[in-house]
Amino acid sequence: MKVAQKLFKNGQFMPQFGDALNSDTKKLVLGFGSKMLLQNDTIYNHLLQDYPQSDIVLCSTAGEIYDDTVYDDTVSVVAIEFEKTQFTTICINIKDQPSSFEAGKLIFNQLNFLGSLSYVLVISDGGLVNGSELVRGIEDINHGNIPVTGGLAGDAARFISTLVGYNQAPAEGNIVAVGFYGNDLKVAHGSMGGWEIFGPEKMVTRSVANRLYEIDNGSALDLYKKYLGKYADELPGSALLFPLCVRLEGQEGYLVRTILSINEQEKEMVFAGDIPEGAYVRFMKANFDKIIDAANQAANNTLVQFDNAINNKPKLALLISCVGRKLILSKRIDEEIETIKDIFGNETIITGFYSYGEISPLNPHSKCELNNQTMTITTFNE
Repeated sequence: MKVAQKLFKNGQFMPQFGDALNSDTKKLVLGFGSKMLLQNDTIYNHLLQDYPQSDIVLCSTAGEIYDDTVYDDTVSVVAIEFEKTQFTTICINIKDQPSSFEAGKLIFNQLNFLGSLSYVLVISDGGLVNGSELVRGIEDINHGNIPVTGGLAGDAARFISTLVGYNQAPAEGNIVAVGFYGNDLKVAHGSMGGWEIFGPEKMVTRSVANRLYEIDNGSALDLYKKYLGKYADELPGSALLFPLCVRLEGQEGYLVRTILSINEQEKEMVFAGDIPEGAYVRFMKANFDKIIDAANQAANNTLVQFDNAINNKPKLALLISCVGRKLILSKRIDEEIETIKDIFGNETIITGFYSYGEISPLNPHSKCELNNQTMTITTFNE
């Protein structure tokens, strides 16, 4: 397995870093960049020229990760050349599907049809696609048997529209999935939040998809404001500091849900992921040091899954972190990437982006989930 990366910054690509790649070999090329830079064909055409006969996947972001630094208004590119592992890339558009749930089922069935499927990477539109339903559709077929990770595209902090593309300039509504086959690829994953949970657990008694109305048969918004205290006057902006912890019936782990907007008239809270009726919720608050420590723990969790007596450091680490973390950490944002770099060292190439949702199992050998406010890491070796 060979990996190389480069960065488009200030109108030009910087020199490529990493392994020397074979020009005649099919590669997987991932490009994570500013929506403004990806809207025309310039970036795609450049990558097509540099990496012919390759699968090129592009995704708009809320921030780009390159090595140990977080950038804005750039494109972070990584090219991966496998020695033994076969892979297949597919792309569908949500506008052509009956629902996000059915799209998830279709994607997994198409990739699993070939047999010996060992891992799936999903890069999805983050505006038109319901990420919770997409993941639920995948797991309706997968049942946690094959690891699935990835994320939802971003649009900085604008939340207007996102772009994803496969072997073409990216567009709205696309869902790209890459299936990897055989036993030679070693994939590990870790996902952590680092938020402090406070207050008693309460039940969701009225909700519709990602819209929450009632907790314990009372107004969810009124209860939320009560817990926020003085920060309630700063809504909806202060909501990023206080996401919701969600535990589904019969599950030990919990999901984190970010609040996107509030409708005072309808007493409605809109989240970046579904909150089912019957789920149990608790409030959360930001702790800067714990958020950064969680990134460190996510990286360490991936190393535990590698079984290599000579070197357990991965060749590549794909980092997908939440836009909410970026907005909260602000000038400290590089710290959560630097702590991961300290764990992996210079042997591992680091790439990734800030997203509108992270896709990952909460634990090894479990079903994938849509998460918010987490640092999700997927590592690769062959």
